[in-house]
Amino acid sequence: MENKLLQELSNNWLIEATIDSIQEKYEKEELTAKQLVLMYLHRIANYDSSLRSIIEINPDALQIAMALDAERKEIGPRGSLHGIPVLLKDNLDTNDKMHTSAGSLALADSHASEDSYVAYLLREAGAIILGKTNMTEWANFMTEGMPSGYSSRGGQTLNPYGPGKFDVGGSSAGSGSAIAANFAVVAVGTETSGSILSPSSQNSLVGIKPTVGLVSRAGIIPIAHTQDTAGPMARTVKDAAYLLTAMAEVDERDPITYTGRTLSSTDFTQFLDVDGLQGARIGIAREVYFDYLSEEKRSVMDQAVKKLEELGATVIEDVKIPSSKNKWSYDVLTYEFKVDLNAYLRKLDSSVKVRNLSDLIAFNKENKEKMLKYGQIILEEAEITSGTLTEKEYLEALENDHYHSTENGIDFVLNEHQLDAIVFPNNIGASIPAKAGYPSITVPAGYTSEGEPVGITFTGTAYSEATLIKLAYAYEQGTKYRIPPKL
Repeated sequence: MENKLLQELSNNWLIEATIDSIQEKYEKEELTAKQLVLMYLHRIANYDSSLRSIIEINPDALQIAMALDAERKEIGPRGSLHGIPVLLKDNLDTNDKMHTSAGSLALADSHASEDSYVAYLLREAGAIILGKTNMTEWANFMTEGMPSGYSSRGGQTLNPYGPGKFDVGGSSAGSGSAIAANFAVVAVGTETSGSILSPSSQNSLVGIKPTVGLVSRAGIIPIAHTQDTAGPMARTVKDAAYLLTAMAEVDERDPITYTGRTLSSTDFTQFLDVDGLQGARIGIAREVYFDYLSEEKRSVMDQAVKKLEELGATVIEDVKIPSSKNKWSYDVLTYEFKVDLNAYLRKLDSSVKVRNLSDLIAFNKENKEKMLKYGQIILEEAEITSGTLTEKEYLEALENDHYHSTENGIDFVLNEHQLDAIVFPNNIGASIPAKAGYPSITVPAGYTSEGEPVGITFTGTAYSEATLIKLAYAYEQGTKYRIPPKL
């Protein structure tokens, strides 16, 4: 039976298997979680050596699958994620035999003393944490000029649609590449500014960057507490909604989750509506954002906008975001990084020698051949801050970012035109909802003639995930653009 199922790897069923299709096979006893894990491991073994999307496999994955199979037989499934293999970005703590390193050799031997709250919730839902994915080192907050998907521990992750040809997107690069290549059903990424949206759009995936506060940040190696969030990456909107449902819970370790209390324990699949674009008002943020696109990608986006109208939306062309031409800085991240990273490193097991940002910088210098291929200028900039968040520059930057991303940014446009959402291309424009802490969802919108994926991204105000999922699902179902890469 095992050999027959491994051979089925070449079939379309596994290539684009969804949570629903897997659960259907489980119910009919045509498949077990153990067999599914073996199938994905077989696929990883055969294809990931060229993509380098997986940084570590969970050595207990097979045993966890067998235990969940036994539980299903004895008392039934826990829910939609029972027996579903999930990959986690390498900055989410897991209290198991795997490491959590943010892609850095400095933490290559670090074991978390407890699960991140996201990992805990996924385990409780019956998901199988299959492994950790590679990422841009320190979530691309180490230096300038580092390629997306590169880390000292994991090497360079590539895009399965064009390895070495197309950008894989960062910093959740491994999660994007792995799910596009079908190495698991779904994955968790994290975003501070574009790090879920970028690899999702570059790998023809659905990526949800939630409102900061919907998903707990506890146990995630940080950049900046005002912008950090974990979120789902999947091949379909429905699968992303399943994963978000499991992740969105109040956590006493993270007080901001109480701001999203009304959406905690919400089943986001209830908002999947094939007619969700009927009567919706969608603004297109062309000024500035479409200027970054090549002529061919702009043509793909123009077709995507036409499709919105065909599916029943009222499209308001070229809406103007007042702050779109602002000279944005990453000062807030620079100041918050030292405080937040030091707090994380302090809690690590005493065997880990890197206890603060200063130690990390020193470690990198001592091992510069392996660690400093691209330098560490951003780490050094963060280290010279006070670590107290009392600087005038920080407080003014925080106020400026918040005002110009909300009242003089997204909320201004939504209110001016009575919009349900704003559309951006790919992850271009991600910095504004990132600074606001607002949600976005990206969906495949097509491909260039060379086969490079293009994504359409819907952005809304705080806790508008239900609306965004409805719009994205209607668009996805009305287009069904996603095709798997040829490995």
